[in-house]
Amino acid sequence: MEITEELRIKNHPILQEPEVQKEVTIFYNGEPVKAYEGEPISAALMAAGIRTFRRTVRRNEPRGVFCAIGRCTDCMMVVDGRPNTRTCMTMVQDGMRIEPQFGFGK
Repeated sequence: MEITEELRIKNHPILQEPEVQKEVTIFYNGEPVKAYEGEPISAALMAAGIRTFRRTVRRNEPRGVFCAIGRCTDCMMVVDGRPNTRTCMTMVQDGMRIEPQFGFGK
């Protein structure tokens, strides 16, 4: 799975140019995804075109980033075997293993 650079904002009209960060590899469902060390997991996945992070218990409905500030639970995923990880608040580290979460997590 390759990050599509067009999905990253490079020239924002108000914000400064982003600092160059170290490129690393994380794994989503076992597939490599390029990311930048220190960015939120959710940002790396969104840049790679991944929008569904978990599915609800009752209706199996897809959920992804909603608030992006750690208040809701829509971005929770299984990260390195730990369920219920808020990916908007958890920073990328090289080699992380990320999987979608189904329901409440184990």
